[in-house]
Amino acid sequence: MNRALPAVRLRVPTDEDAVAWHRVFDDPDVMEFHGGRSAELSVYEELTARQRRHDAELGLCLWTMLDESGDVIGFTGAQPWPHAWGPAGEMEIGWRLGRGHWGKGYVTAAARQTLERVRAAGIASVVAMVDARNERSIAVTRRLGMELAGTFTTPASKREGHCYRLNL
Repeated sequence: MNRALPAVRLRVPTDEDAVAWHRVFDDPDVMEFHGGRSAELSVYEELTARQRRHDAELGLCLWTMLDESGDVIGFTGAQPWPHAWGPAGEMEIGWRLGRGHWGKGYVTAAARQTLERVRAAGIASVVAMVDARNERSIAVTRRLGMELAGTFTTPASKREGHCYRLNL
């Protein structure tokens, strides 16, 4: 059964979004596959600043995700893979969503908008790097039509991960 996806809006992250992301992601369930604990505000300040640079240089970034009421609920977008290991030089699509919004289709709706923007930018393919145990994110990659392209071990956590790919 295909249910209608919720309305979601994406915008370039503002300075204030660093505080909103910090608040929305301050949950052990949200951070389970991102280090297991909440990040300091300074991490989000740096991340939102980097996304504004990506937007200025590439027209793509991890956008702040807003629900129907205009509340910040997470981020979704595309950025160059930021690490020396893994798919260096590739465009990564990614997402993170506040716990209270899980299971409602927000990430799928926002990721589809992201893919439209990536296609419009002339990018030929995207990857999604997902912890092998993160069934929710793996389900999103399937809904987007992505295929498993390889496995990896993250250098810091030594966890198994999956690299999904979608040719646009």
